[in-house]
Amino acid sequence: MATSGKDEGLMAAIGSYDLVMPFQAVGMETAVVDNENRTSVPHMVERYARGKYAILFVEESLYAEFKDDLEAVNENESLCVIPIPGQSGSLGIGLTSIRNSAERAVGMDIFGEK
Repeated sequence: MATSGKDEGLMAAIGSYDLVMPFQAVGMETAVVDNENRTSVPHMVERYARGKYAILFVEESLYAEFKDDLEAVNENESLCVIPIPGQSGSLGIGLTSIRNSAERAVGMDIFGEK
């Protein structure tokens, strides 16, 4: 992806402290979500969508909880929201999301049977 400025095409991660710290270690912006600020996840996502962010990694449990908001952003904004497994392992949401996005893009399920 070619960019014309150093602030375009940024990536960020939202999730628990243990999940997002490795992303921060490689220079990505992160937002730690805990019980106190959990309800503000849709606002965090909107902030990234309005910014020059290209990719937002979201912990699967948060993706499941705020699925409607996140899928709306994925459909209507240039920000690509990607669910990733949390510390407790995969919930299968990431694969389902990728499968649905690919099916929408090419018009068929290229991954085989569901």
